[in-house]
Amino acid sequence: MANIDPTLAQDQILVGEQLYAEAIDIILTSAEREILIFDQDLKHGDFSSKQKTELFQQFLNKSPSNQLTIILQEPSYFLQKCPRLMSLLEIYGHKMAVFETNQTVKYAKDCFILVDKKNYIRRIHVNQAHFRYGLNDLAYVGVLSARFQELQDAIQEPVTITKLGL
Repeated sequence: MANIDPTLAQDQILVGEQLYAEAIDIILTSAEREILIFDQDLKHGDFSSKQKTELFQQFLNKSPSNQLTIILQEPSYFLQKCPRLMSLLEIYGHKMAVFETNQTVKYAKDCFILVDKKNYIRRIHVNQAHFRYGLNDLAYVGVLSARFQELQDAIQEPVTITKLGL
């Protein structure tokens, strides 16, 4: 697991894009079985970096049953600015899925990541770098898990690396 920076105290509101990216690293490093991500577009959090891609790849290689699910409101940034993550989707399509929401949940302005039904990070509003994270917080993760299920029910279509057609 990543070394926890003392400035990244759990279960309190933290502020800053760099701290947000570091806290995501902590959460991703803790993953053993499942990562669930809801985000508007993956612009914040350094998702296009080589480091994040390596964390995802390490997770996906850890076990044949590991699963990574990403739900986005708008996939353009992912498709255009995250070629490393797109490569992972191509390689690990059997363990990784990316979906776009339908219009019914486009109003949501927070983002969150759930790991193994016990760890989380939640950005309170996409346009503000205010967030909190927690390890082994089953109660709060339970609330976010129910929310993720609602988002899964509002999936429009999978995001694919190739266009389907005749």
